Amino acid sequence: MTSQDPDRPAPRAGRLRDSFDEPVWQRIRLGMPPDRSSISAVARSGLATLGSLGVTAADDALRSRLLGAGPLDDLLLDLEVTDIALNGDGSVWVDRGRGMERVEVEVGDPGERRSLAVRLAGLAGRRLDDTSPWVDGQLPSGVRLHAILPPLVGGGPHITLRVPARSRIGLSALGARAMFPAPWHDLLVALVRRRVAFVVTGGTGAGKTTLLAALLAEATSDERIVVVEDVRELRIEHPHVVRLEARPANVEGVGEVTLTTLMRQALRMRPDRLVLGEVRGGEVRDLMAALNTGHEGGCGTLHANAAADVVARFEALGALAGMDPVAVHAQLGTAVRVVVHVRRVAGGGRRLETVAVLRRGPAGAPYAVPALTWDGVTARAGSGWPELAELLGHDPEQVPQ
Repeated sequence: MTSQDPDRPAPRAGRLRDSFDEPVWQRIRLGMPPDRSSISAVARSGLATLGSLGVTAADDALRSRLLGAGPLDDLLLDLEVTDIALNGDGSVWVDRGRGMERVEVEVGDPGERRSLAVRLAGLAGRRLDDTSPWVDGQLPSGVRLHAILPPLVGGGPHITLRVPARSRIGLSALGARAMFPAPWHDLLVALVRRRVAFVVTGGTGAGKTTLLAALLAEATSDERIVVVEDVRELRIEHPHVVRLEARPANVEGVGEVTLTTLMRQALRMRPDRLVLGEVRGGEVRDLMAALNTGHEGGCGTLHANAAADVVARFEALGALAGMDPVAVHAQLGTAVRVVVHVRRVAGGGRRLETVAVLRRGPAGAPYAVPALTWDGVTARAGSGWPELAELLGHDPEQVPQ
């Protein structure tokens, strides 16, 4: 076998790392950050000793280490994986729709894991070091990154990756997956088409973003949808979507662009439908104000344990914007009409559990009234059904079950 035999077995990853680390670092020292072409050039420099298969393996390994997620790359290619967590002790956990389960992956020592976290932060355009020990951002692939360093966490860096849906999932597909009863499909479409303001609520990983994206895909093609997000997650199948994404401060502590600022900018961009990806802070005041000034059909997601908790959550977020409960009640009661609550259930499934309407109490405080509920087997109408039916242009005598 000659030194350039193309059938030579690919060298082991450890040898590749030892062979090419110095050439890569030489380029970096010269001010040439790694990219796909420069990495390929470094790999081709070893053709004489590696053979063509070895060069291909070296190219793949270097790209994974320098431009990808390194030892986590194979997990990101797994079509079933939605979340990846690398803990400080070096253990790796994934969610394939059945809850978190441990997988065996060699991720190196704490120093190597820290280097991975710092490099991923750089790919997301963020800084991660002792003075800025956590980061929340998005990788070029669309994967959402969160990383945090010791001593805020024990053992070593923690890295959490949220993998976006490989394809946009429509409302019909969610129905086929038993996220909601089939007769509810047309009602959910009517919720969007009749421009009713709503929020999708639920816990972490309950499917809020997935459902919201599917609902917005039902908007008519002549609508201009303006989406404001902290980190881009909503993948909407619609011909006219404008996206605004918040920005943290730079290394000098300046340049931050908040969701509140973006909400105000979005109102000047002639939105037919204003969407706040996640209601999480003081921007809630601008959202409620917008929905009370002619911007019909606005929507967003909100963390809540039940539809009944929505008003309390708005009160808490309104306090961050300097609003007292009375002011929140006055705005919320006319801004949001419907609450769509989803829950993650045993086995990893997601269920649209409750559709509720907001009703004003005797003192003017709004509260959620269930209109439709589903336990995964039986769908029922609640006391809010007549109000919901009127909003959606549906015959209240015909309860979808």
